[in-house]
Amino acid sequence: MAAAAEEEEEEAAAREPAGRPAAGPALWRLPEELLLLICSYLDMQALGRLAQVCRWLRRFTSCDLLWRRIARASLNSGFTRLGTDLMASVPVKERVRVSQNWKLGRCREGILLKWRCSQMPWMQLEGDSLYISQANFILAYQFRPDGASLNRRPLGVFAGHDEDVCHFVLANSHIISAGGDGKIGIHKVHSTFTVKYSAHEQEVNCVDCKGGIIVSGSRDRTAKVWPLASGRLGQCLHTIQTEDRVWSIAISPLLSSFVTGTACCGHFSPLRIWDLNSGQLMTHLGSDFPPGAGVLDVMYESPSTLLSCGYDTYVRYWDLRASVRKCVMEWEEPHDSTLYCLQTDGNHLLATGSSYYGVVRLWDRRQRACLHQTMRRAAKGSGVALLKHNARDFQEAKHLPTVPQSREGSSLLLPDQDFKVLQLPPQTSVRSRPWLPASSSSDVTRSSLPWPGSSQRSRSQ
Repeated sequence: MAAAAEEEEEEAAAREPAGRPAAGPALWRLPEELLLLICSYLDMQALGRLAQVCRWLRRFTSCDLLWRRIARASLNSGFTRLGTDLMASVPVKERVRVSQNWKLGRCREGILLKWRCSQMPWMQLEGDSLYISQANFILAYQFRPDGASLNRRPLGVFAGHDEDVCHFVLANSHIISAGGDGKIGIHKVHSTFTVKYSAHEQEVNCVDCKGGIIVSGSRDRTAKVWPLASGRLGQCLHTIQTEDRVWSIAISPLLSSFVTGTACCGHFSPLRIWDLNSGQLMTHLGSDFPPGAGVLDVMYESPSTLLSCGYDTYVRYWDLRASVRKCVMEWEEPHDSTLYCLQTDGNHLLATGSSYYGVVRLWDRRQRACLHQTMRRAAKGSGVALLKHNARDFQEAKHLPTVPQSREGSSLLLPDQDFKVLQLPPQTSVRSRPWLPASSSSDVTRSSLPWPGSSQRSRSQ
């Protein structure tokens, strides 16, 4: 009740016109441009204390310009490494406040979906829809207006595979799926159009699509390039012999090359970059990999930087401008567990999913040690095979009177070994004040709910 009263008071104050204080230091009578320049040197705590002086200063110190520098150094604040703002509609000060919950691991667990039999789903987020694989189907669910739950009835069902869907991506209003039957399926999101064709001799482990080009990797030790054009579906452009089963694949944002992550059994390097136009090997990344150090997940952050993780328990950050023989940064899983998946906010935050006990770790990429970990104690032998992060709709549901919740965005989605999909947003409802010491914030409580993992996944070498 006290939090609700305080929020109503702040909203009422925001509606009232607040002029400059008539009395006080001469500093407040300076032009606003000079005040902005002076206040731009203040840190988060100083700005917070200054906002407590009067209504005018509270409104003045809420200016996005004063918080932008702080937000770019915060975790999951909506700014990429290059400075692109992904949440322009949300006040920057609010993002800095919520970023403290990401840093300290304050979260709430929400169950989005349940299913009865053991499944190993793949997921994709697209706007207000969640696409998730169930056996040989792909189901599309729409988020409800509160952003904290899904409509029970699927928005769409996409079929076509004879065996389980191993992987799928969304691109150009299409769903491109890879199946255990060795086939690639292409489905139009807003129609019943479906095409499938035989792509590999064994199961297709991974697929990616950008710019009208599809790349796929398989257990049959090949990677292939396909066109997405309607008149050329199923026509293989290039077949690449990788000498290893392919676990992960990703196309460069420049659409000139793609990278494959292999099992590292038949070739000394599990990470190789291939020319997308000719199919020729351009370079391989790293050296001195032990046998079996397969790469299970790889993703481009920019045309020249990418992240990888896998069996050797390391997350590696590669910068092709610096060196292709050695990564520029690496983080080791403390418990020597295989890393199945990774996800990043495009700046400082990094999340990884481990192979045992449903462990999810959050990392600040400026530090060697992880920030914190969460796990399900009942998830023995269960790994986290997929993490999805959405940082587009970072809004609080203002229609909720006392417990506003994060609207779908800036959250992690992962499958759970108890046959559920869970949404893990930070606690946006707590009235955390980052300018106060943690011990004095009595209204900020850390959630005791662990972050669960997915059902058991076995990927034999």
